[in-house]
Amino acid sequence: MTEQYEIVLPPFSRGFHLITRYIEEGIGSLPDKGLVNIFLHHTSAGLMINENADPSVRKDLGSSFDNIAPERMPYYTHIMEGDDDMPAHIKSALTGVSLNIPVAGGRLKLGTWQGVFLGEFRDRGGSRRLTVTVYS
Repeated sequence: MTEQYEIVLPPFSRGFHLITRYIEEGIGSLPDKGLVNIFLHHTSAGLMINENADPSVRKDLGSSFDNIAPERMPYYTHIMEGDDDMPAHIKSALTGVSLNIPVAGGRLKLGTWQGVFLGEFRDRGGSRRLTVTVYS
């Protein structure tokens, strides 16, 4: 059996944001076992699973990603949408826009310290849309 949900996330500031609860609330109950696919419909944001306990991890990820893909590089040719746009596409390519998470006992089978994060790579990215597909 397959079910599919659309979730619209509120606008977030630039950085990494824990969105596990938005996903859990958006899909309601889960099967006893199965798989959840989360797909982000954007090319300047990304998804990842990472530590959800210590907020300094998010800050360090943001600093590291900004170091990997800085703004205003002279070799960028895609510059019409702002200084943060091309670096956002690079960061999105590095994180990806889709995650698969197993389901067990009617819950996402994440590790003890794991959460689902949205990487918002634009200064003003706006709301972001997810399609969540549940396979049982």
